[in-house]
Amino acid sequence: MKTTRFTTVLWDVDGTLLDFLYSQRCAITRAFHSVGREITQEQIERYSQINESFWKRHERGEVEREELLTGRFLQLFDEYGMEGIDLPAFLQEFQDALGSVFLHRDDSLAVCRFLAGYVRQYVVTNGVTATQTKKLKLSGLWDLMDGVFISEEIGKPKPSSFFFESCLSRVEEKDRRKILIVGDSLSSDIKGGKEAGIATCWYRPDGSVNPTGLKPDYEISDLHMIYDILGVFDRWQSPQGRS
Repeated sequence: MKTTRFTTVLWDVDGTLLDFLYSQRCAITRAFHSVGREITQEQIERYSQINESFWKRHERGEVEREELLTGRFLQLFDEYGMEGIDLPAFLQEFQDALGSVFLHRDDSLAVCRFLAGYVRQYVVTNGVTATQTKKLKLSGLWDLMDGVFISEEIGKPKPSSFFFESCLSRVEEKDRRKILIVGDSLSSDIKGGKEAGIATCWYRPDGSVNPTGLKPDYEISDLHMIYDILGVFDRWQSPQGRS
């Protein structure tokens, strides 16, 4: 293993290595088609809002996993007067589709492949085990990781200390000063990482403004910028011509 500023990177998946909104849009469209229904762009956007709200509440311990998985759709169905939908069949189709469709962010597969010779890499993700496992394997990311930690298996989601302590107890590096988490969520990745005593890197490709008091150690708008943070050879070129 080559010398770098950090020896270990914990990667978030949805919204960081992979485009979650793309997968979600494809999955919910397919799920509705499976029950003979159509869904509008407005309804997809509304579902995204509801889903995010349920996940935030789950992160805070306000709703349990099962309520999250069903409640977000029940709320959508109720708001739009959608009746007679076989919920178990709908949910199965949705989760299957969510694990089958993926889109890499910033050529993340190549980034992780390049870093494999420099650092140990682990996935830290909130989600359903079967869905996340399938998506990681199909996307090619699974084989590049030294370990995969999924909230359903651990029993608690990010940013809980239980989740992070469980993950950190299983990584090879024991010096937390040499561990970096990279993720797009301030409330789960950055908050959880800071509370666990590891370095944090906020990925914000859309230029999001930080409305919280949380201060990430690093901020990046492109995953290739992680090369600079780690102190490895920088082979990416920005739109401004940096190489």
